[in-house]
Amino acid sequence: MALEPPWKAIAARKQAERLSRIPKSWLLSSLPPSSTLDVRSIPRSSGILTPLELGITENNDATSLSAAIRARKYTAVQVTTAFCKRAVIAQQVCNCLTEILFSGALERARYLDSYYEKTGKTVGPLHGVPISLKDTFKIKGYDSSIGIASLAFKPATENSLLVDILLEAGAVLYCKTNVPQTLMALDSDNNVFGRVLNPRNRKVTAGGSSGGEGALVAMRGSVLGVGTDVGGSIRIPAMCNGLYGIKPGSMRVPYVGQENGTREGASKIGLMASAGPIAGSMRDCELLLRTVSNARPWERDPSLAYGLWEDQGGIERKPLLGVIRTDGLITPLPPVAKVLDETVQKLRKSGVEVIEIDAPEFKKCQSLANSFFGIDGANHVFDLLEATKEPLTGWLSTRLRRKTPMGLDKLVEIHAKKVQLETEMLKLWKDHKTGRTIDAFICPVAPHPVPPIDRWNGVSYTSSFVLLDYPAGTLPIRDFKEEDLRGELDNSKPLGSWDKINRELWDAKTIDRNVYLGTKLSVQVVAPKMQERRLVQAMSLIDEVLQNDRSRQAKL
Repeated sequence: MALEPPWKAIAARKQAERLSRIPKSWLLSSLPPSSTLDVRSIPRSSGILTPLELGITENNDATSLSAAIRARKYTAVQVTTAFCKRAVIAQQVCNCLTEILFSGALERARYLDSYYEKTGKTVGPLHGVPISLKDTFKIKGYDSSIGIASLAFKPATENSLLVDILLEAGAVLYCKTNVPQTLMALDSDNNVFGRVLNPRNRKVTAGGSSGGEGALVAMRGSVLGVGTDVGGSIRIPAMCNGLYGIKPGSMRVPYVGQENGTREGASKIGLMASAGPIAGSMRDCELLLRTVSNARPWERDPSLAYGLWEDQGGIERKPLLGVIRTDGLITPLPPVAKVLDETVQKLRKSGVEVIEIDAPEFKKCQSLANSFFGIDGANHVFDLLEATKEPLTGWLSTRLRRKTPMGLDKLVEIHAKKVQLETEMLKLWKDHKTGRTIDAFICPVAPHPVPPIDRWNGVSYTSSFVLLDYPAGTLPIRDFKEEDLRGELDNSKPLGSWDKINRELWDAKTIDRNVYLGTKLSVQVVAPKMQERRLVQAMSLIDEVLQNDRSRQAKL
């Protein structure tokens, strides 16, 4: 009789450990059937949260919670308890958690309340605010297994730098969130913890690789989460779950001390990943970025650039925005093109100047980004998997192979191409008619709406801005409606294999378009390199225009 491969027993132990850290009184009496697609109302109907806890989790963002704790409306213990409970409910219906830190979180909250009571002072700008973290972040005493069995039961001996900064700012860290195996997929599924489900519609993807963060925030089991992004892994889950998400530049927010399944130092010769917020409001994204920047992280991480929040760019005059409608590789499907055009038209109607940008160089970004993704031939991650005889998950099994690591000559060559392309792309930021600087531009997050599980197509609209190291963010616009089901593809020849697959996501022969109903349509906003504050200002401006438009429409 063949023995089971070791990874299976490890996965069972990890799942049992996770369950053991949940109070039994917080478990649902019964789970919703698989036919229940939108599960966001379950916390309210579960009977697990008190009226006070429902109010805390449903009527606040991180910014208002911080103010309410300072005003003594809520205690840190009340807020932490509420979000721990709601995170547990989210876990049961969406499978979004990995490590559960509730016991330590409540102890921390009690300390914060006691400190405030004794001194009359808060610890910092995030005093008492619960923050969730992607599983890649190391927290002393807890695993960062990233869904790989051979990394399980190896608790971190020290914190990631960003973890220390958040704690120094007064945050309460209470859970870590699920990811795809190897962090190389756009749907968060792994053999240790299983698949994350999208709470808006459990038939469509929650995205990846920060998919657990996206699902948890969408369930309001967190108001502010931190993910990472090296191809779209913050912006894609933000789009899938109808949230705000920002990928800063690589030199702004500490990424050091992560577990990402690669050799130590490998990220320095490839594309540089970024850590950033996933939240339910723009002001919460700004709160996190401002707090981290003003903690002077460059004094503890030499890879970071100097820059307090007020030094990171800004729009000092009447804003000038651009719009890029396609990357030249994958043509956006009708509803994506439609919501982008709606956004541009509403901005122009409100008096914001938006110009069209022709960016032929855009199409060069994806193939070059792909070259960087393959530098080590995936050998280290295959070593990790094979140590416990763990197979690749279904989606990755047809896409990931061991390869020969890239040689020095080839590595130098692609870095030279990157510098050349970065230089060419600088001309995007000038209006060639007037010479004015463009503050930010709008483009799709993806060329398709939120797709069914395991059917995300290309990442050219997100990975390009990792290659160029531009700060970029996802901005939710509106729900996908019945009227968005209309609109047909033209009869032109696909631009390539990615475009062909993208068309299948709209072809009635290969998909039921009704799956998109109720998902969120979003746009991406991009700013020049090292201009994170300018990005936040541009996103906030667009968000305000759209919210004002919705308010006017509601009154008609």
